[in-house]
Amino acid sequence: MEISYFENYDLLAAQAFDLILGEIRKKPDALICTATGKSPGGIYRKMVAQGNTEPSLFSRLRIIKLDEWYGITPDSEGSCESYLRAHLLDPLQIGRERYISFLSNVPDPDKECSRISTALQSEGPVDLAILGLGTNGHLGFNEPGMRLEPRCHLARLTTESQQHGMMQHLFPKPEYGMTLGMGDILASGMIVLIVAGEGKKEALTTLLEGKISTGCPASFLWLHDHVFCLVEQ
Repeated sequence: MEISYFENYDLLAAQAFDLILGEIRKKPDALICTATGKSPGGIYRKMVAQGNTEPSLFSRLRIIKLDEWYGITPDSEGSCESYLRAHLLDPLQIGRERYISFLSNVPDPDKECSRISTALQSEGPVDLAILGLGTNGHLGFNEPGMRLEPRCHLARLTTESQQHGMMQHLFPKPEYGMTLGMGDILASGMIVLIVAGEGKKEALTTLLEGKISTGCPASFLWLHDHVFCLVEQ
């Protein structure tokens, strides 16, 4: 894991964008796994700005959504779907044929997770994963616990995840989320982990200890050979 520290978020986002842009230029039809929330927001703004000046750059890019709150409608304020459509998919004109996405309000979430697993087997593996570090050390909705799931699955959310800023307006809070599994994430060709925003100090300290534990899912990134961890000081 290559760890870099930045004085502010703008510098961090610029470095992350350079890493991502380099991978897309090498493989224009790359499959990118995209997280949501404040951590990757500045990176996506830079991608959209680049797309405005170089439209052909993203004409073959493929996206897979990292996770989604279960039980809310796709167009709900705070859904991962609405976030990605507003910040990345629509501005870059990435249509359904180049987008793999959990449907948030399906009656059978396990069947939906199986559908995503099948799509990933066909289209993947992920070339580049853009991740954010959760306040409890989670990646996506791979929550701390006695064990971690390798493939797409329905996860019971911790209190920390339920208090995520994307859900601050919603009552009651979702109890479950659908997410790519740790095996799916670790199969990525390259991983960019963003550590930015409030409340990340304890999780970062645990991660930097270098000890692998299901109590800190992000610690499994130490098993990967091509991880860039970018930290806002």
